[in-house]
Amino acid sequence: MARLGNVLRLPPPTTEFAVDRRVRVPMRDGVDLIADHYAPRTDTPSGTLLVRAPYGRGWPFSGLFGAVYAARGYHVVLQSVRGTFGSGGEFDPFVSEVADGADTVAWLRDQPWFTGTFATMGLSYLGWTQWALLSDPPPELKASVITVGPHDVSGPRWGTGSFALNDFLGWSDLVSRQENPNRLGLLLRQARAQRLVTRASLGSPLGASSRALLGTGAPWFETWLDHPDPNDPFWTGLRFDDVLTRSEVPVLFLTGWQDLFLEQTIRQYTQLRARGVTAGLTVGPWTHGHMMTKAAPTVLRETLDWLGTHLGGVSATRSAPVRIHVKGGGWRDLPEWPPAAKDLVLFPSPGGALRPSPTASGQSETFVYNPADPTPTVGGRLLSPAGGYRDDTVLSRRADTLTFTSDPLPTDLRVIGTPEVELAHTCPNPHNDLFVRISQVDAHGGSRNVSDGYLAAAPSATVRIELDSVAWTFPAGSRIRVLVAGGSHPRFLRNRGTGELSSAATAFATARHTVHLGEATRLTLPVSGD
Repeated sequence: MARLGNVLRLPPPTTEFAVDRRVRVPMRDGVDLIADHYAPRTDTPSGTLLVRAPYGRGWPFSGLFGAVYAARGYHVVLQSVRGTFGSGGEFDPFVSEVADGADTVAWLRDQPWFTGTFATMGLSYLGWTQWALLSDPPPELKASVITVGPHDVSGPRWGTGSFALNDFLGWSDLVSRQENPNRLGLLLRQARAQRLVTRASLGSPLGASSRALLGTGAPWFETWLDHPDPNDPFWTGLRFDDVLTRSEVPVLFLTGWQDLFLEQTIRQYTQLRARGVTAGLTVGPWTHGHMMTKAAPTVLRETLDWLGTHLGGVSATRSAPVRIHVKGGGWRDLPEWPPAAKDLVLFPSPGGALRPSPTASGQSETFVYNPADPTPTVGGRLLSPAGGYRDDTVLSRRADTLTFTSDPLPTDLRVIGTPEVELAHTCPNPHNDLFVRISQVDAHGGSRNVSDGYLAAAPSATVRIELDSVAWTFPAGSRIRVLVAGGSHPRFLRNRGTGELSSAATAFATARHTVHLGEATRLTLPVSGD
């Protein structure tokens, strides 16, 4: 344990601890959930921590959420949610966490070792279980640390209206097989998981091809796929937007620029801060999968600091509410997000140029999106290891994309904030989507993704698309590229062009997109002054 702490550059352990395994925690419906209790051997514990997870209680969760904190004086309850790793009931993702979280806290109050107050922590689904508890926070809850944790898990992807096919299908396949006792077979399957998901995503009808991948597992998947409307009442219980308007619990948020929940984390932080709630935000150069690997030292150190402040009364070492990593500029403390910036406006122009002044109106560029051969996903904010920053040069060479590239930059250009693209756009087929990407192009013509945006059911009008928030330095000599396409599959469910429900549809119809150049079509970059 001490060796792990040294590797992660953590404060030294303060105590030994014991682990009481397979503790039964009763729920109101008679089901028992199973937990491991990490108990520090000290008369002056630092506090109590609750971690609720669907991924088991073994490594790495036992180390990064149990042992690290128990060795520093915390009682830790690491619980498997309903229907997973020995806990009773059936696992129906996201559905039971409000009630089960409340029942777990009721049990916690009765434990002789309970310190009287507690905090929650965890990443991804473990963040969702924290939002579930924050929906009706018990008075003993004094702090939370939510790492890449969504408050909205509705299938039509947050803000885009398109179903997050790669994430939901890949996650469903992973979770439905995670307790397979054949560990070698499971590891071999995980090694080719992205290839299997991509192949299933291209099948028609999608419901049948997805089920062929999932087998008898993940019975919930079809219900997600069959509710494509984000306003469908089906999704009401799977979003906690109202919690952002009333929660008062101090929360530390940790995420990465290439995490799939980045925009949710930033919204969570900004809404709480706007109401005066104590909150912190750290954004690093990470993907979702990095949070328990590359990001672990930062996550653990900042979590220990936050817990010590809000449970133990220890003075915080955090120097600013916002801490971000700037590509080409290192770590930076900020008083707020987004920081003050000056807008730089660039205009897509004829011949694939991206210029500081608009072209004369009346000119346009056209591309055709064919859902039978959808524009593929290359990198970006995916749950899959295939996400993150990738060489995306191949996309600019496809006939179903438009690219507009600037001249080489004379000096470094630092962009911090949320870029946006406005497109004067028409498409005769009303069943169409728009995907927009900013990339950095090097001196050899190779490009790498920086920021993406998506809009499902794009109208024939001037549309505004917010892209991923960034903290990125385009170095002198590089060029900025804007790419426009009709999809990014399988990250986003392809629009088949027919208006049919994707789970059963087999037909396709192409979509001919026209981007009208001039004053109305533009890229706006928030440029930092230093």
